[in-house]
Amino acid sequence: MATATRPAASVEPRSAYLMALTDWLACASAGTGERAARAVRASGDDLLADVAFAATAGHVLDFDDTLAAGVAHVSSTTAPAALVLAAHRGLSSQAALDAYAEGYEAMAVVAIASHPSLYDAGWHPTAVCGPIGAVVAASRLLGLTPEQHQNAIAVALLRAGGTRGAFGSDGKAIQVGLAAAAGVQAAILAGAGARVDPRAVHGPLGFEAVLGAAWPRAGLEGGEPAITQNWIKLHPSCLGTHSTIDAASQAREALSGGPVRVAVHPVARQAAHLDAVSDGLSAKFSIPYCVAHTILHGPPRVGDFESIDGRVAARAAEVSVSVDDSLPQWGAVVGSPGRPPVRVDSPRGTPDRPLSRSELASKVADLAGERLLVALRDLQGPAAGALRAAGLELPAAGA
Repeated sequence: MATATRPAASVEPRSAYLMALTDWLACASAGTGERAARAVRASGDDLLADVAFAATAGHVLDFDDTLAAGVAHVSSTTAPAALVLAAHRGLSSQAALDAYAEGYEAMAVVAIASHPSLYDAGWHPTAVCGPIGAVVAASRLLGLTPEQHQNAIAVALLRAGGTRGAFGSDGKAIQVGLAAAAGVQAAILAGAGARVDPRAVHGPLGFEAVLGAAWPRAGLEGGEPAITQNWIKLHPSCLGTHSTIDAASQAREALSGGPVRVAVHPVARQAAHLDAVSDGLSAKFSIPYCVAHTILHGPPRVGDFESIDGRVAARAAEVSVSVDDSLPQWGAVVGSPGRPPVRVDSPRGTPDRPLSRSELASKVADLAGERLLVALRDLQGPAAGALRAAGLELPAAGA
């Protein structure tokens, strides 16, 4: 059996935060015209609507970075909260980056501690834990006191929610957008004096007990920043499809005709659970469709999910998927009868097979053009300028 693996690479946290923020902003740039983002944009033009719009745009393509250990898109709520609030306050991109880094770690430790309980129960961990990243980033930018900060977190978690049932529809990105706005609003409320008893988080009827989440009493074991575990996605589809795309790409010639058999870990199958697809958005969560597309046309790009390709859909009907809990959580085996299967333990973009700087720059340029890379070279420049370079015009930003 052919295997694609590569030794783990060390990640420097400071550069990793900037890479992830850049990646998220590029995804948001490409997502602004999607139906879900347009709908959120139409809902208002104040600060909270701006945050919700940016967060929805950044997540709608399902191309944004992911923390696999918690199955959560940590940047999806933390980055828009930091960048949009910084822009509204006339602050720099560096101020936004610093707030983002703090919010990223706060959300990440809760998502990791709460996995797999949240996921197995049907919750969408990104939406459930998302208000934490957003509120911590916003609290820093607003200069809240330690007491206000704790109240802000409690207020934010009153709005925690979102289910995996929304996957493959506009609801997935919208619930992420609302989570980001909830975090920013919570910081504003706490700054204005709002108080919430800690039992709303830790009590028998609070966040932990009701949702089945876990609140870590300390950081990650060994103190390693969560950003070092971040996954910059190479394909604009659900995490559960990535190893299958990589394996199918290696075996395209062998898979040119006849039935195709795919095995993935149960968690990957939970994530990419749709077989019958009705539009491009649902196709992002379909292993058979993504494998079939790779066989016929190569790995899918953003534009390939604008609609359903009839030939791909027909080929997808010949792709069967099974689960194998002996595989790595995001690994896959792809093959056809009479041919040696291809196994991928870690797809490209994972922490042990990270994208290079040139690969990230190519992805960013493809999504947002060179202007975004230029804008982020000067972190002392205004955050509003970075958002404008990404095509996220916020009328009141910087006022």
